[in-house]
Amino acid sequence: MPTFRTYDGTELAYHVMGDGEPLICLPGGAMRAGAYLGDLGGLSAVRQLVVLDLRGTGDSAVPDDISTYRCDRLVEDVEALRRHLGIDRADLLAHSAAGDLAALYAARYPQAVRSLILVAPTTRAVGFPFVEREAREAAALRSTEPWYAQALPALEEIWAGRMTDELRAAGRPFLYGRWDDAAQSHAALSAQQINSEAARAYYGEGAADPAATVAALRTLPSPVLVLAGEYDGVTTPDRAAELAALFPESEFAVQRGAGHFPWLDDPGAFVRTVTAFLDPDVHSVQAGGIRLAHRVWGDPSAPPVVLVHGRCGSSTTWTTVAERLAGRHRVYAFDFRGHGLSDWPGRYSYELFRDDLHAFLEARNLAGATVVGHSMGGAAAYLLAERQPGLIGRLVIEEAPPPFPLDPPRATVERSEEELDFDWPLVPAIDAQLNDPDPAGRELLGEITTPTLVIGGGPRSQIDQEAIARMARQIPGAQHVTIDAGHLVHTERPEEFLAALRSFGVG
Repeated sequence: MPTFRTYDGTELAYHVMGDGEPLICLPGGAMRAGAYLGDLGGLSAVRQLVVLDLRGTGDSAVPDDISTYRCDRLVEDVEALRRHLGIDRADLLAHSAAGDLAALYAARYPQAVRSLILVAPTTRAVGFPFVEREAREAAALRSTEPWYAQALPALEEIWAGRMTDELRAAGRPFLYGRWDDAAQSHAALSAQQINSEAARAYYGEGAADPAATVAALRTLPSPVLVLAGEYDGVTTPDRAAELAALFPESEFAVQRGAGHFPWLDDPGAFVRTVTAFLDPDVHSVQAGGIRLAHRVWGDPSAPPVVLVHGRCGSSTTWTTVAERLAGRHRVYAFDFRGHGLSDWPGRYSYELFRDDLHAFLEARNLAGATVVGHSMGGAAAYLLAERQPGLIGRLVIEEAPPPFPLDPPRATVERSEEELDFDWPLVPAIDAQLNDPDPAGRELLGEITTPTLVIGGGPRSQIDQEAIARMARQIPGAQHVTIDAGHLVHTERPEEFLAALRSFGVG
């Protein structure tokens, strides 16, 4: 366990998990030992987590002066840790009450912050008061839970200003998206991990100057992610959104089904959201209520091309093609719902993937863009072109399953035991539609007015090439070419694929 001496000589401890670039993690509580953060749902597989035990908590020493527990004075401990680690500009993650500590740190040391992640953050530092109505509305979302009637009276007492350790414990089910064994074990450790004396001093008089803090944060030159739990009554999604709006470069996300500890409620969803934010090559946009992660190449003023991946793939499958197209185009490639770093909501269909594409084009103001879709992405693209004439400028359909029933039908597939970078339920959902597609998909092929190129992969492909040719014949004016590459044309034969695009006027 490494330690360092902070500005007043107090010895502070921190815990290191994982490899890669360090991410400094500040625990909330207030004043709870950092052990409750764990490895943040597996985030240590992506970044090296440096979890600070604030003074007087966990393995850190108790200071001589208890007034140094005040939130604004803890700022200097964070700065001392940054200097100790030798980091010029730090990536910071703060949870709950540490959101105020991180806000004060960013206001005082903006040049030292490379990025800031605020998870279920409190908002006293910026002067946003507790709103009982919002907390009641959040609690009401849990009214069908078996523990609700027993736990609600504790919240009523807390809202009335009567806080005790017993009431805090009784109301803890509201803090978790699922009150299961893992949540109960996590909650049971809270009392012994919190330094109550330090917690009482944390928000002591003079700890915050909201007007000055807000003014500083409005000019913070760093990206900020504010992540809220759908069910969190400590910092509701509405209040978190209000906080995010203070920053000039911010992203706001709500984790469905999560409470105050989102990495426990759905580790995968939490890690995907944070990973996408921390990767400088990945952007996120809220499109149709779904967070869609995407990558971008090329000059922003160049003609746009949108690359749409196939089932069980991601935007990364387009890297080679995207880099080549970026010489003359602004290129976008996004992850569909249930894939890669986008949200995994659990419900999937060709129609929903079509809607993802539609929402992405609108969110990024890409009406008239060329859309290149592979396999499932190609099907989503032609379904959109059928219903939204003029939205897509030019359409390339690569090895997309035609909207004709499979003969013989696709058999049921068992889930693999290995870790997947896509949500397994999408596989049986799409297989069912491949076996019995909506007749409208084939009936409306003749309604496509977009200039269209259909690319088949030849006899090595698992897609029926005659069915692809039949689909191409039903799209007015469509061009049809075959590249003998199998199903993965753009990855197996990128040069021939790009040549076909150039012949079509793209590239």
